[in-house]
Amino acid sequence: MKKRVLFIFNPHSGKGQIKNKLMDIVDIMVKSGCDVTVYPTQAREDALYKVQGEAALYDQVVCCGGDGTLDETVSGMMLSEKKVPLGYIPAGSTNDFAASLKIPKDMLNAARIAVKGTPFSCDVGYFNGDSFIYVAAFGLFTAVSYQTNQGLKNILGHAAYILEGAKSLMDIKSYHMRVEHEDKVYEGDFIYGMISNSSSVGGFKNLAGKNVLLDDGVFEVTLIKMPKNPLELNEIIFSLTKRKDETELIYSFKTDEIRFYPDEVVPWTLDGEFGGDHREVEIKNRYRALQIMVAGGDEFEK
Repeated sequence: MKKRVLFIFNPHSGKGQIKNKLMDIVDIMVKSGCDVTVYPTQAREDALYKVQGEAALYDQVVCCGGDGTLDETVSGMMLSEKKVPLGYIPAGSTNDFAASLKIPKDMLNAARIAVKGTPFSCDVGYFNGDSFIYVAAFGLFTAVSYQTNQGLKNILGHAAYILEGAKSLMDIKSYHMRVEHEDKVYEGDFIYGMISNSSSVGGFKNLAGKNVLLDDGVFEVTLIKMPKNPLELNEIIFSLTKRKDETELIYSFKTDEIRFYPDEVVPWTLDGEFGGDHREVEIKNRYRALQIMVAGGDEFEK
């Protein structure tokens, strides 16, 4: 019996390269014994609602697009009455989570893995009722990916993120908040916060540190305090670029649950897309909540 596959793709991701590979991708799936239903997304959150409503009708869902498309597909799956394995063909400008999963950039190789690979049970993030697959963040640079013009992203790739982010350095915004996890409390002014489950964030590998496992039930957390002077700012930059935890200006730890209580509304991003403005935030790790097809092996470590 053929495997029923719902194939969702974003025709605008990256440089629209999916358009030149579409027939070959579908052909690979059919030759692999799949009965394929093809669906191009039409608008924002289209993938979310499509998967939420129809995933239970299929044996597997495959999505093709950038991190935003993956995020929508995962969010839809978490809301579906039945969770089926997810295949992912990266086609965006950054593809952070694909890098963590060691899914190749070549779309045809990724398509083969998507339908013939090994299911890997990975953690999924819960965020005030929403879901994210690899990162929730606030503060410096987090607005870059969703505020950067899509055309600029396509042409400049990572450079677009850096160029747009550089404009923010002239006026660093901080948020005063209390952060709680387990029996610990951190309070102060923070310019950046990241809760991640990925070895690559924003195209930069190891930003979340080493020994990152995607199925261990905990997130990697990074909180950066507001520097009081240029020397402290340089200390932060040095620590981040050299990945040396030698400053009291950065808190780094692992946890399965964390809460944020800021003095004001704070804008967040989820998987590089705008995640809304929030006064209080609760984040939990959903241990191995989703199966994603990979080339092989049951753990990923950097």
